[in-house]
Order: sequence, then C-alpha cells, then structure tokens
Amino acid sequence: MLISAYIRLIRAGYVLAREGALSIPGDLPPALAPLRFGIWFGRLIERPSVRRTGHVERLNKALNRLGPTYVKFGQTLATRPDVVGVRIADDLSALQDKMEPFDPALVPAILAAALGDKAAELTELSPPVAAASIAQVHKARLRPANGLPKTVAVKVLRPGVEARFMADIESFYAAACMAEGMVPSTRRLRPTEVVETLDRSARLELDLRLEAAAISEMAENIKDDTGFVIPTVSWDHVAQNVLTTSWVDGIPIRKHAALDAAGIDRKALAAKLLQSFLRHAIRDGFFHADMHPGNLFADPKTGDVIAVDFGIMGRINRKERRFLADILYGFITRNYRLVAERHFDIGYVPKDQSVDDFTLAIRSIGEPLHGRTASDISMARVLGQLFAITDLFSMQARPELVLLQKSMVLVEGVARALDADLDIWTVAEPVVGDWLRREAGPLGRIEELKDQFKVFTEAAQRLPVIAAQAELALADYHAGKARPRDRLLRGAMLGVLGLAGLVLLALLWRLLTLAPW
Repeated sequence: MLISAYIRLIRAGYVLAREGALSIPGDLPPALAPLRFGIWFGRLIERPSVRRTGHVERLNKALNRLGPTYVKFGQTLATRPDVVGVRIADDLSALQDKMEPFDPALVPAILAAALGDKAAELTELSPPVAAASIAQVHKARLRPANGLPKTVAVKVLRPGVEARFMADIESFYAAACMAEGMVPSTRRLRPTEVVETLDRSARLELDLRLEAAAISEMAENIKDDTGFVIPTVSWDHVAQNVLTTSWVDGIPIRKHAALDAAGIDRKALAAKLLQSFLRHAIRDGFFHADMHPGNLFADPKTGDVIAVDFGIMGRINRKERRFLADILYGFITRNYRLVAERHFDIGYVPKDQSVDDFTLAIRSIGEPLHGRTASDISMARVLGQLFAITDLFSMQARPELVLLQKSMVLVEGVARALDADLDIWTVAEPVVGDWLRREAGPLGRIEELKDQFKVFTEAAQRLPVIAAQAELALADYHAGKARPRDRLLRGAMLGVLGLAGLVLLALLWRLLTLAPW
C-alpha cells in the first residue's frame, strides 16, 4: 500500500512539472528553501508550450488534471501562505471546485439504491445544475405520498469518489512524512496536520447525511436571526450519497448587474454577509467554511443572503472563539497589546518570545489598516506580513483555525467585491463588541460557570473509582503484599486523589464566590 502511495506521488510530480506548475516565483518561505533544487530539476521536463500561459493558469490546470483530491488540497493550501508563500497562496485562491458532471443517466439507479421506495417521489430530474469534485446537483420535483409537491435540490455523490479520495489522501500523508523527515525545517509548518485537516474535511464531505445534519444544526442556531437564509432538509430523501433540500431561488451574489437591476442594496448585502459569518463563528462556534461566490445568492424580495452547499463546516471551541473575538476587537480598537497577549495565551507564540516585541510587530500590521477602505487593503499583503512574523517569532500553525482563516478571506473577498468602500472593521465591531460585552457580563459569567460546573461534576463522578483503587492498594500494602511497583502505584493514586480533591475544592470555591480566575 505504501509503494502505491509513492507511485501516485511520482505521477503527481510528473504532471505538475509537465504542466509548468513548478515555475513558481521565488517567494517560498525559508522552511521550504531546500526544495528549490528539486523544483529547478522538475522544470527541465515541462512542456515548452506552457511557458506562454500565466502561472495561475498552469498551477490550476495541473491540479484539475490530477483530480478532485488535488483540487481540494490546493484550496486548503490557499489558506496557508506560511507553507507555500504568499504569491502561490494568492494564485491557489482562484482555484474553483468545478468539474465536468458525470452521466445523468446514472442518477435514477443511484437514487433507487440509496432511497428505496422513496426514490419514486423524486420526479422531473433536470440535467446537472452544478458539478464539483465530490458531487453534482439536480433540480427535481418532490411529490410525497402525504404532502404537497415542491421543487427540491438533489445532491448526488460521484460514483467511486470515495475510493479515489482515500487513495490520494494516503499519498499526501506519505509526502508529508517525507517532508518532515528530509527537510526538518518544515516541521514547524506541521505538514502532516495540514493533510489531516484535508482528510477530516474530505471524510465529512463524503457522507451527505453529515451535511444534512450540519444544515439542521445551523438552522437551529440562526432561527432568530435575520439577513441569512439556508435551505431545509427533506430527511426522508437523505442517504450517505444523496441529499435532498428545498430549492432556493436567488440571484448569484457575483452577478452585480443582476443585483442592481433587482434593486438590491449591495452595501447592505455585503454588511449582512460579513456580520452573519462573524456571528456564526464567534457566537455559535459553527460556521459555513466554503462561502465562495458560487455558494452564495441574494433573495430578490428581501435582499437577504442565501447560502447553499454545507459540505465543509468549521467548528471552534469557546476558547478559540474568545481568541478570535479578542483579536478582531484588538485590531478594531487598535489595542495591539491585547492581540499579542491572546496569541501567547492560546499557545500560538512560544512563551520564550517577547510580548513587547510581538506587540510591535502586530502594530506594524494593524496601523496601515485604519482609516482605509477595503479597496485600499490587499489581503495578500496583510497575510504576507502576518506570516513573515510567524517565522520571526517561531509561531506554531494552528490547524483548528485553518478553515476559519480560509473562510474569513473568502467572506472578506466577496463582501469587498459587493462594496468596494466597505470598512471591514466598522462592520465587524457591532458583532464582535456585543459578544465580548456579553461574555464579560452576567450571562457570559453564568455560561462560563456552567462549563466549569460540568468539569466539576465529571471529576466528582471519577472520585469513587479513584478512592476504591487507592483503598485496594492500601489494603495490599498493609497485608504485606505490596511490591515496590505496587507501592509506587499506591503513592501515585494517593497523589491523584489529593490533586483531584484540590481541583474540586478550587472549583467549589469558584462556584461559591464567583471570583475571577
């Protein structure tokens, strides 16, 4: 199996070289500098004709030729300028997940095998209206036995896509291990964890029942919100490889002329999009992580944002949500010390680095942003500065924030296209500021205490087991049966028991006094 992975890697390298994808600019980060000779060698076999095309075209064509897994990997690397360099990341951001559809004649048989008798309720299947690397979408008419007919969207996985993805992912792991073993400087970039991010994302996308569940969870989160609309799931017509949702009619958000003709306020639409995304990420910790223009529409009647395709979702915990809010709020209020300290608190920057120096570096990024519109700010330039700092301060990549970072760049780009004068920080302040004020207030304190009480009760439930084990060890000791190893075990158990008691006392004191940590 390992041999086949390396064979696939060799083929991929050959395709990349032949298509001219190795003709990359000299902006590789220092960690990847040892690869320059290999890149130079690979360029010896590129086709002369590709030199007449642009670099972006070469790279994207090569990845599309290699197949759906490489397209997804390219999109993941677009979020990691620290790994591939700013110029390449910017090129990859233009990579669209669009593929030729598979034969629509196969769809009825796929539906029958997946849905059984329920497949007969899906009628009037249209030709594919959208086709990506993993699945394609058809418009259909749902005629349930008990209910009114309605128009739906039917998403169907490509036949054989699971096996293709798993084989390619295996070769990606092999490449990551080679990089870490042969080029030690790449370990700081955590290439294996980058592949793990892609792996988890692909496995989730390959089960459409999970996408249906994601739509359901987000619907609960936003039920009281305005300005952001998502489709509803028809659960009777969902399977591992089939997803049926309500059909949404909207104007593609990238068709600005159509938006203007419909009388939609593009400035308001941009603000709704950006604020909705921040609300989902910071308030809920659960957000749409693939908000490119192809997945976004505008309701011509209300001017609301309509989102589709929930195959890639992001989730961050309470600590990471607070980190994100503090970072954004620090930039908004120009409190660069707060931004720096939060990077240290979450472990993004090693403790042996200087907070003061890092604050100064953050200020060098933040100050040029203020008083300027989105049209004046190059996100590539800002990210380039940020990731230059990662090397200077030995910052570690945070894989759990990769999807969030990618999504923020996507959303900012779409919002900026809608409103060239958008002030991102001014639009973000109401969402970020309100959430932080809530966190600092009574409701936030209560939720924090609820989390701590949960830890308290879980620890309390484990105490009887720990006590019983310690009692058995003591009994053996007094009976003269304890060997040196047993005595060590007894001491360890008593130490754990004592430590658990101290933790429980501390938590109890916290609950009784509401004292800040």
